[in-house]
Amino acid sequence: MAARIPHARDRQHSRPPRPPARAGPFTAVLLCNLGTPDEPTPAAVRRYLAQFLADPRVVEIPRAVWLPLLYGVILPLRSAKSAAKYATIWTPEGSPLKVWTERQAKRLQGWLGEHGHRVRVAYAMRYGNPSIASELDALADAGAERILILTAYPQYSGTTTASVIDAVAQWAQARRAVPELRFVNRYHDDRGYLQALARSIERHWREHGKPDHLVMSFHGVPERTLHLGDPYHCECRKTGRLLAELLQLPADAWTLTFQSRFGKAKWLEPYTEPTLQALAREGKRRVDVVCPGFSSDCLETLEEIAQEGRDAFLAAGGRSFQYIPCLNDDTEWIRALGAITQQHLAGWPTQAVADPKVLQEQKERAVALGAAR
Repeated sequence: MAARIPHARDRQHSRPPRPPARAGPFTAVLLCNLGTPDEPTPAAVRRYLAQFLADPRVVEIPRAVWLPLLYGVILPLRSAKSAAKYATIWTPEGSPLKVWTERQAKRLQGWLGEHGHRVRVAYAMRYGNPSIASELDALADAGAERILILTAYPQYSGTTTASVIDAVAQWAQARRAVPELRFVNRYHDDRGYLQALARSIERHWREHGKPDHLVMSFHGVPERTLHLGDPYHCECRKTGRLLAELLQLPADAWTLTFQSRFGKAKWLEPYTEPTLQALAREGKRRVDVVCPGFSSDCLETLEEIAQEGRDAFLAAGGRSFQYIPCLNDDTEWIRALGAITQQHLAGWPTQAVADPKVLQEQKERAVALGAAR
């Protein structure tokens, strides 16, 4: 039997939705950080931890083993304890990590604008809100045809940077029209980043004096990730070495450590808290700690280091403990982040500003051709 030729009315009713008319395409930058609960409450922390710890990039234990343990043991026991810790660092504006990331995005847009780049800068969280998918949707729906994904992680790790790439890829799978995408994977040895760190530390020392010892504490990961080829350990080591050179520190004046252990597996060593205790027992009266791997102050810096680390050092016999804040929205750091972003935007049309009349004519032509108003 011959196939039925659709009537014109059938074809009309089966037409796909018309794409919206846009004033003109633009380039965007999405600054992605790890994430934070919406509130310092057990329920909000449970939602956040469930998303974070269910990511196979973060916990590589087989799903059939890990998920029952996560939902049956970890979340019921850890949510309330973590919420109490978050409550000690929460600000009237909200989570410190979210506050600083938002300010970084705003200041980055300002810096890029001052250097002639007409781009839109937004921020998102890998876990929690605003999500990567929701911010990518907003940018793409508004007309972004090119999006640079800028991670807040100076050192690359499969547990962080690659997880952001996963989230972007998952978002792209659900989109018919996918913008051009680029990723900033690392800047652990970027000169501007290192100089911003060094100046921040030197500024702290001018105000408070120099310590007997400087500890550079990075977030830990299981040691097996190093043997499986993750470059994170090597990049942390390089950051530490280059930073010590800029500060002109002799080898016995600083130590690089790893914090935030979780579970019973062996993680990258040396561990931060035992190192602080050992320094106190060795007679170091004052220790300063800086966290170069964190671009924004958060639970891991303000509670784990500035509170728990301090208590551990003093309890072991130390006299003075100084935590040096993250770069946050430091002007020199924003300048460095802007230069990194500018480098990765190279080749994209970010500096041409279209005539408003031309943009309006383009929109009118699109509407005449069937685009939604």
